[in-house]
Amino acid sequence: MTTPPASASTRGALAAGACYLFWGLVPIYWRQLHGIDTLELIAHQHVWSLVVLLLLVAVQGGFGRVRAALGTRRSLAINLLSSVLLTTNWLIYVWGVNHGHVTECSLGYYLVPLVNVAVGRFVLHEPMRRLQWLAIGCAALGVALLLIQLGELPWIALSLAGSWGAYSLMRKRATLGAVTGLTVETLLLAPFAIAFLLWRQHTGEGALSHVDARMHVLVLSAGVITAIPLLLFAYGARRIRLSTLGLLQYISPSVQLVLAIVLYDEPFTAARAWSFACIWLALSIYTIDGVRAQRAATRTD
Repeated sequence: MTTPPASASTRGALAAGACYLFWGLVPIYWRQLHGIDTLELIAHQHVWSLVVLLLLVAVQGGFGRVRAALGTRRSLAINLLSSVLLTTNWLIYVWGVNHGHVTECSLGYYLVPLVNVAVGRFVLHEPMRRLQWLAIGCAALGVALLLIQLGELPWIALSLAGSWGAYSLMRKRATLGAVTGLTVETLLLAPFAIAFLLWRQHTGEGALSHVDARMHVLVLSAGVITAIPLLLFAYGARRIRLSTLGLLQYISPSVQLVLAIVLYDEPFTAARAWSFACIWLALSIYTIDGVRAQRAATRTD
C-alpha cells in the first residue's frame, strides 16, 4: 500500500474533517426552514442540487459517464434504488431535525458504520472478526436499553442507519464516482421533484409564494449546502487512509449531539446516556479493530 505524501495527507484530513464538521452543523440550516413542509424542502434540495451538480459535471467533463450510467437497465435500476434510499434518508433526517429529534438523528449516524459491517456480513457474506461481532453486540445492547427504558423503538435512528446502510450497498454496486453518482441519482428523481414543486406553486401552497427574501435565499441555497461537503469529501477521501476517514466520520454525529443538547435544549436522559455509552463503546471496539486490521495488512504488503 502506498502511503500518501505528508502534505497531501494533511490537506486530505483537513478537507475530510471540514466535510464532517459541515455535516454536523447542517441542522442549523434546516432548522431555519422548519416552517416549510419537509417533502417540499427535499424537492427543492433535489432541484437546486441538480443545478450545482450539472455545473460540476460540465467542469469535469463527465457527461459521458452520466450517459453510460443511464444506458443499461441494471445500472438504471441500481441508481434509481439508491436515489430512493438517499431521498428517504434525507426526508427522515430533515423531518427529525425540524421536529426536535436531533439527538436521535445523531444516534442514527453513530450506528451507520456498524450497520455497514452487518450488511457486509449478512448481505455480501464478508467474514467478520470477533471484535466486530462484539461491537455489533454492544450497539444492539444500546438500542435495547432505549427500547426498554423509553418503551419505544428509536425509529428515526434505526431508519437513518438502515437507509444509509442500504444506500451504501447500492453505491458499492454502482461503482460510480461521488459527483457522477450523485448527479445520476438526483437526475432520476428530479422530474418528480419539479412536478411536485410546480403543483405546490399552482395550488398556492408552495413556500416560494409565502416566504420573505431571506427564506428565499435559504431555500435556493439547498444545492450549495449539498455540494460543498460532497466536494470536500471527494477531495479528502482520495488523500488519506480509510482508517483515518473512519475516525473523522464521528465528527458529524458528535457535533449534532452537542447542538441538540446545548443549542436546542433536547433532553439527554439517563436512558439515552446509557444507550449512547454502549454505542460509543461499540464504535471504540470497531475502530480499534479496524486500525489493527489495516496495520496487519500493511505489514504483509
